[in-house]
Amino acid sequence: MEKIKRSGQNLSLRRSLVLYVATFVLLALALSILTSSICDRAADRIWSSYPPSGEKYYLTNEQGEYLGEGTYIGRESAPLSERDEQRITLLELFPMLATPVYSALCILAAAFLFYRNRLKRPLAELREASEKIAKSDLDFSIAYDSKDELGELVASFEIMRTTLANNFSEMWRQVEERKALNAAFAHDLRTPLTVLKGYTEMLQTSEQIQTRETAATMGKHLSRMEAYIDSMSRLRRLEDTRPECKAVAVQPFLSSLEESARILCVQNGKTLYLQNEVSVPELFIDTEFVSQVCNNLIANAVRYARTSVTLNLALQERSLLLTVSDDGTGFDSNSLHRVTDPYFTEETDHAKHFGLGLYICRLLCEHHGGYLKLENSLTGAKVTACFNTPDL
Repeated sequence: MEKIKRSGQNLSLRRSLVLYVATFVLLALALSILTSSICDRAADRIWSSYPPSGEKYYLTNEQGEYLGEGTYIGRESAPLSERDEQRITLLELFPMLATPVYSALCILAAAFLFYRNRLKRPLAELREASEKIAKSDLDFSIAYDSKDELGELVASFEIMRTTLANNFSEMWRQVEERKALNAAFAHDLRTPLTVLKGYTEMLQTSEQIQTRETAATMGKHLSRMEAYIDSMSRLRRLEDTRPECKAVAVQPFLSSLEESARILCVQNGKTLYLQNEVSVPELFIDTEFVSQVCNNLIANAVRYARTSVTLNLALQERSLLLTVSDDGTGFDSNSLHRVTDPYFTEETDHAKHFGLGLYICRLLCEHHGGYLKLENSLTGAKVTACFNTPDL
């Protein structure tokens, strides 16, 4: 019995479907024949309840005595009652109606059993595996003990899962190695830079003008290298940082964001316009993440704005949207997709800006379950930072 069951599981889906349909078609045919036979017998019983009429003939012996019960010649049935006529009509009609009903029910039963026995389990396994992969959970295995088409699909899915898990492990190892290398690089460079700065300061006290000018140029480049090393260290810390969300009173927090933004705009001679569309009393967020993103976006906007910067705060479903727009020239359309890459900048002077501001904003938004969207509007650049607020 187990061997037969195993052979049935290994049949192709096409053959299995044909087998299910053929089996239930035969069942429908058998039910139709059985129903017709039962109705015929019931009709015969109704007819037999009425005595026949007509002339009856008997066999006689030499003495003229009847032999046997006799036989009707030209037998006529007695007229049926109205109720029995209706019964006979229904018994004749029922087999004709039952046949298509049996066929439909058997086809539905074949489809249901085929789905339950051959499709339900592997499809459920594949759906569950897809959901886990979508959540970046690869610590599982998927198996289906069959050699049919779905069994092959499940096996291929398991191979894909294993490959993804290996690739993610390798990628994670490389990322960690890169972080460790950057940390070691930043740490090891500090000592020689300190020594070079000391010699540069000594050279700047020289009596020769050319030597002092050369030392001053060296000092600028050394300061830039120090700033670059500091940015590498800060970037690694940010990559490892995760948000600590807590309930925050909305209006006081948004007022602090507005105050910081207004100070930056005033210092750079720009006008700040605020649009606050948040009406809830509390938000469940990490204020440090939101504040840092807001300050970076405002600082970036005031550098390129002509006269004004607009800060818009709104709620969308379960997210806080922080949008900063300016009336500047906007982003270069050819490099818009690269603006959030680390150390990418369109400026020619890299002494002060290393191209980390928008990358840091994107990093913090993604860690907070959101995203950073950059686009050009009709009046300039527009950047939207989204922060997921799960308990909103």
